[in-house]
Amino acid sequence: MAIKIEQVAGLNVPESFIDVIVNAITEGRDSVGVAKAIIINFRDPDYSPEVGGFHPVEVRLEKQATSWQLVYITDFSYQGRFEPELIKEIDVCFSIKQVYHFLTGWLNAREGKELLALFITNFVDYFNTGCYQVTVTTE
Repeated sequence: MAIKIEQVAGLNVPESFIDVIVNAITEGRDSVGVAKAIIINFRDPDYSPEVGGFHPVEVRLEKQATSWQLVYITDFSYQGRFEPELIKEIDVCFSIKQVYHFLTGWLNAREGKELLALFITNFVDYFNTGCYQVTVTTE
């Protein structure tokens, strides 16, 4: 089954990212079947507040007629000095076409696109190093 991902106008992601997502889905499941949503988690098993590592990333897609649409991409990081917690550091919300960063809140359109481009470029490069364990779940 071919996976077709529709771009969201105004908040496009590069084909290299689409390729990572499609490959994760096809390698992670025999078929998405009748799923209405797909959640892909990318985890560095060595990531911790003490030694750092690659941030966990979660991607959600939802079925639209004959294709899939990105709903969100969320990058998590440990924050806090005494009892670090895993929180959303970057949150890309495709339905409202906005990007959030935990230090500044919702970014304006230009800043959001710039942060998204930088984040996606880094994520694809990190992914290509083999640092992530990938899990795919469907709803």
